[in-house]
Amino acid sequence: MSKVAMVILADTETHEDLGRLVNALEGVKELKEANEEVALIFDGAGTKWVAELSNPAHRLHGLFQAVQDTIAGACSYCASAFGVKEQVQACGVPLLAEFEQHPSLHRWIREGYQVITF
Repeated sequence: MSKVAMVILADTETHEDLGRLVNALEGVKELKEANEEVALIFDGAGTKWVAELSNPAHRLHGLFQAVQDTIAGACSYCASAFGVKEQVQACGVPLLAEFEQHPSLHRWIREGYQVITF
């Protein structure tokens, strides 16, 4: 059994960013459907996606909902830095702050997860 932590760093600004997001979410969905252990983490500018994807009008809302149960959380520091901390919390996504207010990648590696970034 695989263990994967997928980290979304892509911003919400460009078509390339959207492509990276879609690839990450599709990867998470594939792993989930294969009954692999997968954790989704929003970090950096990627924290801005949480509120956008939570909006039922967003075209990727359905894909987001399909993987929502895999969300480990969003970076507390980055959510604050990008001005979306309250929105992330309102969406029910936990804020991660294990290492200097950021998610601990060491934790995932120590637990045997392969970390993949998008």
